[in-house]
Amino acid sequence: MQEPTHSAGQTMKRPGAMREALINLAILLLLVGVAIAAHLAGQGFTVTLATKVAILALAGVGLNLALGYGGMISFGHAAFFGIGGYVTGILASHAADGTPVFTLPFTVMGSNDMLGIWPMAMLVAGAAAGLIGALSLRTKGVYFIMVTLAFAQMIFYFALSWSRYGGEDGLSFYVRNNFPGMNTFDPIQYFAICAGLLALALLLTAMITQSRYGLALQAVRQNSLRAAAVGIRPYAIRLTAFVLSGMLTGLAGSLYADLNRFVSPAMLSWHMSGEIMVLVILGGVGRLCGPVAGAAIFILLEHLLGGVSEYWQALLGLLLLVIVLFSPGGLIGILTGRARHG
Repeated sequence: MQEPTHSAGQTMKRPGAMREALINLAILLLLVGVAIAAHLAGQGFTVTLATKVAILALAGVGLNLALGYGGMISFGHAAFFGIGGYVTGILASHAADGTPVFTLPFTVMGSNDMLGIWPMAMLVAGAAAGLIGALSLRTKGVYFIMVTLAFAQMIFYFALSWSRYGGEDGLSFYVRNNFPGMNTFDPIQYFAICAGLLALALLLTAMITQSRYGLALQAVRQNSLRAAAVGIRPYAIRLTAFVLSGMLTGLAGSLYADLNRFVSPAMLSWHMSGEIMVLVILGGVGRLCGPVAGAAIFILLEHLLGGVSEYWQALLGLLLLVIVLFSPGGLIGILTGRARHG
């Protein structure tokens, strides 16, 4: 008697899951379509806006792994975003000067090769996430939020006083880094790079969340005591997710620095942490393409209303309030008409 009930339950869930998958695909195709249409119309600025959406969405995908699937409300992800940016800027500036980044205990030279910069940015951001996570995950609730914020602010003030790399004025490296076979100065080609990495990050997130580890992570989010009772180690599970989250956010920071050919302490500020969290909430916490939808809304509002009034973020705050109160599932939740599972 149990088997028909289980099958019926699967039948009930499948249409909603299929609808969300189609909406996710539509969102990605819309982003790509806007960039291609803008390129054909000769509107390079619009292509750059689409690129910025893809980069911020990638940062949101990183945060969503910790926040949406792991239940870790981090207000310090700007630290990883900024670290990725600074690694990129420092390597690019030393490559232009022909000087080593450091010589002890071994020599590391600068680089303007994206395929060499990205792993370094992810490695350093992941190491920072491992250190911050190892300490902050010993706390819970508001204490966890404050510890992650405190670490991010420490790194922010360090960058602010780091005169070797521009201090509060930031660091310009003028020439965008190279990618084999592509002209990274061409807006549509750089968009293709960023959109491709976003697609890979979404695929990785989907694979993680549907794996045994992903199920364990969501079990820990729902009830860590019950998860521990069946042999799952909540601390290790959360720390792994936090490190992966930091690495993806660091990659986004690297792309953002290359987009602007500039990095500054602003990338490390709590405002940036807030922006990344806002776009995740707008699109839908725990939704695969929630960060993409949220980033698109955020950039659209910034572009359309930023020139009208400097107080455009008041409307963003009102929209965020409405979503939190009436649609916790964000834009994806409104479109699918169902709550997030788990």
